[in-house]
Amino acid sequence: MSVRVPFLNPRRAFPRVMLALALAGSLSACSNSDDSDDDNTPPPEAQEKASANLALLATTDLHFNVRSYDYFKLAEDPTYGFERTATLIRAARQEFPNTLLVDNGDTIQGTALADYEAQVSPITCSQQSSMYKAMAVLQYDAGTLGNHEFNYGLPYLNQVLGGGLNVEGVDPSLSCTGPGFPMTLANVQSVASGKELLPPHVILEREVNATQEDGDPVKLPIKIGVIGLTTPGIMNWDKRYLENKVTISDGRAAVQAQVAQARAEGADLVFVLLHGGMSDADYSADMENPGLYIAQVAGIDGLVMGHQHSTFPDRSKSPAYTYPGVDNAAGTVYGVPAVMASSWGKGLGVIDYALRWDGKAWSIDTSKTTAEIRTIQSTDANGGTQYVAADSAVAASVQTQHEAAVEYVKTPIGNSNFRMSTLFADVGDPGAIQLVNQAQQAYVSDYVAANLPQYADLPILSISAPFKAGFQGGGDYTDVAPGALAIYHAADLYLYPNTVYAVKVTGAELKLWLENAALRFNRIDPSSTQDQWLIKDTKTGQVPSGQSAFAGYNFDMFTTPDLRYEIDVTQPQGSRIKNLTYLDAPVDGKEFIVATNNYRAESSARYILGDGKAFDIVYASPDANRDVVINYIKSNPQITRSANGSARSWRFTPVNTAGAVLFKSGKDSLSVAQAAGLTGIALVNADDGSGEGRAVYSIDLSQTN
Repeated sequence: MSVRVPFLNPRRAFPRVMLALALAGSLSACSNSDDSDDDNTPPPEAQEKASANLALLATTDLHFNVRSYDYFKLAEDPTYGFERTATLIRAARQEFPNTLLVDNGDTIQGTALADYEAQVSPITCSQQSSMYKAMAVLQYDAGTLGNHEFNYGLPYLNQVLGGGLNVEGVDPSLSCTGPGFPMTLANVQSVASGKELLPPHVILEREVNATQEDGDPVKLPIKIGVIGLTTPGIMNWDKRYLENKVTISDGRAAVQAQVAQARAEGADLVFVLLHGGMSDADYSADMENPGLYIAQVAGIDGLVMGHQHSTFPDRSKSPAYTYPGVDNAAGTVYGVPAVMASSWGKGLGVIDYALRWDGKAWSIDTSKTTAEIRTIQSTDANGGTQYVAADSAVAASVQTQHEAAVEYVKTPIGNSNFRMSTLFADVGDPGAIQLVNQAQQAYVSDYVAANLPQYADLPILSISAPFKAGFQGGGDYTDVAPGALAIYHAADLYLYPNTVYAVKVTGAELKLWLENAALRFNRIDPSSTQDQWLIKDTKTGQVPSGQSAFAGYNFDMFTTPDLRYEIDVTQPQGSRIKNLTYLDAPVDGKEFIVATNNYRAESSARYILGDGKAFDIVYASPDANRDVVINYIKSNPQITRSANGSARSWRFTPVNTAGAVLFKSGKDSLSVAQAAGLTGIALVNADDGSGEGRAVYSIDLSQTN
């Protein structure tokens, strides 16, 4: 099944009703033999040799950041936002005579505005998602789905895509205002229909402005195949929505089949939109980041990657991807031009193809084809940071909904007497974690008491992580000031639209869980006189060669005095958790109920417990963790450090080190550590030189906090 999309002028407005009808039709359209009966003989002027340039422009992981606006801080933030990416897109269209604009998914989720439109004040069938409304200003040509497209369930996805999804629990006849451009997805199938959920590829029929050998301009037809792949993890991460409704297939095999099909339908170029990045692990059908292997499928002319929120090509001194087959200088993966344009609208992937027309067919001059990432940020002659201007048309397109979301998140729910922050969560501050754990623990305790009497005698614990841990820069931390608490503060405390799950674990499994969380730390050599980085984080350059990073949002921690443990960072992985006790007794032989989220319960067991093992899920709640936190604050509106932000379950095992142990966090933040009662923390450098608002701190591991 494929969709043929005729030539559209990307600068011309396309009526919204026609967009909806076109997309709704595309979701059920199939290729047929009549397509091959067309007379494809080019006119005489097209039979002469010619050359052209075509620029593939790609966004990825926009996460509904239409505006350069932080809904958690109620403030403008010029470091990201599609309204600024739009300026890069317009500039590229002025520069290149022919462009194709695509999006790589994780588009409709990620901000308070996204949640507002999906869950708080749901948009109607006739309303276009604000993210797609903004993208319509730039007239995208094609897109695919990321894993977060499934976060709000299939009925909502069906609505915002315009209708036509033939899957259980969804009205396939629904005809709504869709994104305004065709979507493709080759590796997700509907159980109900036995077919792909979306067209596995689309054929875009375009004209390019070319130059003949004698210098005369000419317009020539070109057919471009676009194939989409999403992340296999959706089957775990959104199991509650997808189980028994869709299946996922081997992405590499799907691409092989669709490349062949697109070529058979006359595609001159074939691009793959992979919502995944790169890993050098052995290939498997459920691989999260298979870019190295997808690039090796014969017949691919370009690869758009994402999901990892990283950058490729990366021409810095320390690029993130240095695997065999990867050429950052050339911008290729196994010879295929490729891009990964960061996240949140911070960058635009640009692949400039030099094309040759021999009178019958197109070919690519690889020696003149280039790939790059253009960013919204630059450095001026004085070393200052500059950002491209926001596109006023994009901002205006969502203004009404933006203002409504801002008013919603301002709704008051309580008060706090301390600063709740994750700035020093990596070194022991529970200030922004304990409240989340308390809310989850209370919620699960109430449910168990009312509905699960068989577990009445088991201790109920709660675990959470610092979801904002600096990956996006020095401002990317949960940081809630003392004073009035509003809904947007709760959204800052719990970033994602996860739901509460409860799992039953043994004491041994609890230890494995914490050993996995301790992967956040590098191994420290106490005898080394050299500076050593404490945190595994490639973004901040704290990972030694040969090791991989461990995201802050996976650094799960307990925050209750009932459970105690130490993390010994001088020990190898798997041997770091020491003196794990519950009520001062070893946890061996005991069982516990742990409140967590659906992502951790459904998809993390193989990492925590080992391959082939699963958590014993005793309650899969329909309620969002964030809503549970909001309701907890409403019921306990006076939030204090003594009651809600000072309980520590863990500490580092005390050790003297010959050299300094360093980590990075936000600038001008030492007072946060001091107010939290952390000892042994000192400022080393007020600016780490990255231009991303980080400072360098040291920790004295001999002080136990």
